[in-house]
Amino acid sequence: MASASSMSLSTAALISTVLECILYGFSVLMFIGTMWAMTYKRSMRDVNRPVAAAAVLLSVLSTAHIVLRIIWIEYGLVTYQGVPAVYFSDVSQATHVIKNSIYVVQTLLGDAVAIYRCYVVWQAAWVIILPSMLWCGVAVTGALSVYDDSQTGATGIVSTKVKCMEVFCALTLVANLSSSGLLAYRIWKIERNVSASRTTKATTTSIIRVIMDSAILYTIALLVTATGALCLGNGPFVLIDMLTPVISITFYMIIIRIAIGKTNHSTSETERGSSSQYSMKPLRVKISRSTHTDSTRVYGTWSQSRPPTGKESLDETSFNAL
Repeated sequence: MASASSMSLSTAALISTVLECILYGFSVLMFIGTMWAMTYKRSMRDVNRPVAAAAVLLSVLSTAHIVLRIIWIEYGLVTYQGVPAVYFSDVSQATHVIKNSIYVVQTLLGDAVAIYRCYVVWQAAWVIILPSMLWCGVAVTGALSVYDDSQTGATGIVSTKVKCMEVFCALTLVANLSSSGLLAYRIWKIERNVSASRTTKATTTSIIRVIMDSAILYTIALLVTATGALCLGNGPFVLIDMLTPVISITFYMIIIRIAIGKTNHSTSETERGSSSQYSMKPLRVKISRSTHTDSTRVYGTWSQSRPPTGKESLDETSFNAL
């Protein structure tokens, strides 16, 4: 049985293209679900435009990447007159450089959205200083990786590129975990300080679980890619192109699952209200003595369920930013 390190570049390119096409199909379905979740029964003013624009850009970048990938694999296996391995080993070709540039831009866009969500929920610029510095590091290492590809011929495919990819994946991993961790901690801290109902706490717990699930999924993909870069000869070239649809999937997953949770919560509240309405019979009470109440004391003394202020709970803007 041939080891993974002896996998030819032609085989690695074909396997990575097939796997990326499968994941791209899932990302397209999730993009449709994301657009539905963000626009269903909402006016254009209620749609979070930065998040919607990011979703559209991620879909466009994923589509462009898979198209270039198919063109690249078709030319190397069918049109190219020489040995396919020689063609695939030349990373300085325009198609390969543009394809990797799209991956870097998509990674930066996904990390930028995570930082934006963290800023909207925290409402403080100092919180995103560390994620922003890591994001700049991701941009620098990604640009250096693309530049090295454009200046490298068919002989230096594994030397420089693997080192740049290790640093790039490490910085992306830390930036993603820091943003997701700060976001989940802020939501948990806000809702813990509010004496909310049991249903609200369950909804908040589900939001934190969704955020951490997406962060874990992306973390696993990055760790597998970094491990492949260290252990396998041509393994990184199978794994790195699979990250492009994974970035889109993790982004769409948060929006869709939170939208589903909000729908289920609204449905349960409606059913609870209907059941209480029909289960209780009306009670008629006749009072013969007139009384006078001071209207200014109703909210201050008698009302025990004062709504939380904007600083104590998540407002609608922060919730939609997720």
